[in-house]
Amino acid sequence: MIEYEAVAEQLRSQLSEKRYLHSIGVSRTAACLARQFGADVQKAALAGLLHDCARALPDEQLLSIAEEWGLGIDRIERETPVLLHAKLGSLLAAREYGVNDREICRAIAFHTTGGPGMTLLDEIIYLADFIEPSRSFPGVEELRNLAEESLHGALLAAYNQSVIYILHNGGLLHPDTVAGRNELVMQNRRELGSGGSLDE
Repeated sequence: MIEYEAVAEQLRSQLSEKRYLHSIGVSRTAACLARQFGADVQKAALAGLLHDCARALPDEQLLSIAEEWGLGIDRIERETPVLLHAKLGSLLAAREYGVNDREICRAIAFHTTGGPGMTLLDEIIYLADFIEPSRSFPGVEELRNLAEESLHGALLAAYNQSVIYILHNGGLLHPDTVAGRNELVMQNRRELGSGGSLDE
């Protein structure tokens, strides 16, 4: 079994102190969300810890490694290479940190753009990255409060926040982000139509 502390120590040598502390924050937040919503706490903690393991790589290196490793690079990722740190991070987690759990690696791959068909662990890591304690942006407290009541409600709010931020800054929306948000909206409509809600 992988030693969390050993992985954390290895990760610390690869990231800036700020990025490392963010990763610890995501790990702890993910573990809390996992307890709350019935996911595997150890997997959530490890996925949260390693979600940004490729984040320190510059854009040129992200592109070159992605090409070398045969990762599919879409037009949006080629224009915004930082997005590739999620896909590359999922592979680095396996190759450099010995994480062979597909669920963990998948959650790392989804944590930046989100997407349709996300698993519970995928959703937890995506949200934990948004609301971990060091995050400070307008609306983050509302997201944290919402996460105490509804995972999908908070997830949809996080998607909305992300889309608004990207549009405000003239960025490119990744199709996976749009598809993931739309899926949640449609799910919400179906559940509300049958008397349900987004609450987990």
